[in-house]
Amino acid sequence: MGEIKVGDKLPLFGGKDQNGNDFYISSVLHKKVLVIYFYPKDDTPGCTKQACFFRDQYEEFKDLGAEVIGISGDSVKSHKKFAAEYKLPFTLLSDEDKSLRKLFGVPTNLLGLLPGRVTYVVDKLGIVRLVFDSMNAENHFPKVVEAVKKLV
Repeated sequence: MGEIKVGDKLPLFGGKDQNGNDFYISSVLHKKVLVIYFYPKDDTPGCTKQACFFRDQYEEFKDLGAEVIGISGDSVKSHKKFAAEYKLPFTLLSDEDKSLRKLFGVPTNLLGLLPGRVTYVVDKLGIVRLVFDSMNAENHFPKVVEAVKKLV
């Protein structure tokens, strides 16, 4: 599959969460607005800032009926440590084989060395309503909040 764009139907996927449990997107698809964000690496400055933003806004997202899911190529063990250290209340999926990154068509940056940072907002019908690609974590915040509020 190529790159996921606005208007596309979200593909079904699953992975291991930070607790080593199987997570399937079908468990929340069509029930909530979804904020799915791909980020380069646990415990790096931009990624930590982005995760903490979602943590700090999580209650607001939940009140709006939205669910946040973070995805990176880090291991389950790394995600568990990252989630515990920063008290992240949302699901982090491990994508060590990069299959989810490929499924979504998330690009790499810096000459292909750094996994890209892309956020998707998906409505309750399973249709992608926002694709925001920027390596600057802070650029994602206002866009995501605005997109979620429009959908609820």
